[in-house]
Amino acid sequence: MPEIMFAGPDGRLEGRYQHAKQAGAPVALVLHPLPQHGGTMNNRVVYAMFQTLARLGFSTLRFNFRGVGRSQGSYDGGQGEMSDAAAALDWLQTVNPESSQCWVAGYSFGAYVGMQLLMRRPEISGFISVAPPASHYDFTFLAPCPSSGLIVHGSNDALVPEESVAKLVTKLNAQKGVSIDYRVVRGADHFFVDHINRISTAMTDHVSDALSGLDAKKLAAD
Repeated sequence: MPEIMFAGPDGRLEGRYQHAKQAGAPVALVLHPLPQHGGTMNNRVVYAMFQTLARLGFSTLRFNFRGVGRSQGSYDGGQGEMSDAAAALDWLQTVNPESSQCWVAGYSFGAYVGMQLLMRRPEISGFISVAPPASHYDFTFLAPCPSSGLIVHGSNDALVPEESVAKLVTKLNAQKGVSIDYRVVRGADHFFVDHINRISTAMTDHVSDALSGLDAKKLAAD
């Protein structure tokens, strides 16, 4: 899997990229947890999400936010990291100008950044949020949420109580035209120890259904 460096708003950013074999394949950006707590693109959950999306046929990019690994700059409390994610998406789209779809996926803090990016980039057609920190950050910016997506959370998450994520899901599902596929992984904590395979299964189910549904709509239109 090729190591890449690309220009970010506060210096060069380090990433790993897997290019899909199929022409016009969808693209996906995967975002890592909070740098202040040791989050990097090599986090086990992030790596599993990256591998799952690549296996599903996406041209997939994961990268280190500013100040992490070999990425330049320093932590900026979320705002700068959102700009980093936008720069990463720009790079991904430049390399894949004919991509059929664009998805954003994130874990924990990365889920929060990813959902902010979703609001700013109308070309994003789907999202995957694993353990979104709904009890730590204000998600009311998702009004209206521009896309349906998948949210995965652990029932035993002591850092982000499942009830806080369930409330977020209820609010999003109440919006017109939005459908959130909410998967609660029984027994999983915030780090999904011994449960990472359940994330991959949920992602495979959701993305496969989403892609087949879009293909059906395209055939009907043709």
